[in-house]
Amino acid sequence: MKAKKLIIGAFLVVLGSVSVVTTQPYTRRTSAVNPGLVARAQQVTGDRFTVATTTPRGVNVVARVTPRPEVLRAIDNGFADLFAVAARRGYRSRLNFQDYTVFIGRADRTRDSSGQYSPDIAVGAGQYRGSVYDQGGYVFAAGMVLAFSPLAFVIAEHERDWQRISNVVRYEGEHLILYHNDRRLYSQTADHSRGGSHPILQ
Repeated sequence: MKAKKLIIGAFLVVLGSVSVVTTQPYTRRTSAVNPGLVARAQQVTGDRFTVATTTPRGVNVVARVTPRPEVLRAIDNGFADLFAVAARRGYRSRLNFQDYTVFIGRADRTRDSSGQYSPDIAVGAGQYRGSVYDQGGYVFAAGMVLAFSPLAFVIAEHERDWQRISNVVRYEGEHLILYHNDRRLYSQTADHSRGGSHPILQ
């Protein structure tokens, strides 16, 4: 999709979830992925996910192509940062790496409107329709929550800047942590079209 002048540079949440279905092996890898969740991710991104694996710390990862080791480590680092700040706030629910599934989809752009490296996915505008982020029925997002149970979100493929992956993982994960630990703060921060930005948890 062609980018226009003003493009969203951060994060989007789908206010809903997929139905919970029986978990089955998705590939010959050891990872097990909810098939309904895979279908949802493919519907949102338009990608065909054919690889399922896990990070060293147990996060389920589903992708079009086999993720590089640097990508898997960056995902773990993002969750580690998220769990640490969540624990400091007294949150206890959903602080396990194994609880999460991260989809890695094809980037619809690799640079933002200022020319900076910014792999993002184009998704339906949803609650951002008519806002400054609306690119004509879609917005660009670094990541997007797919489901609250099971816990899942999608990020864009990166070829470098692994710290950005860690940041996106932490920020998308914030919505999931808040949904299960602090519903009031979740409701206040879920929709960025009303203002606010990441990090939510300091």
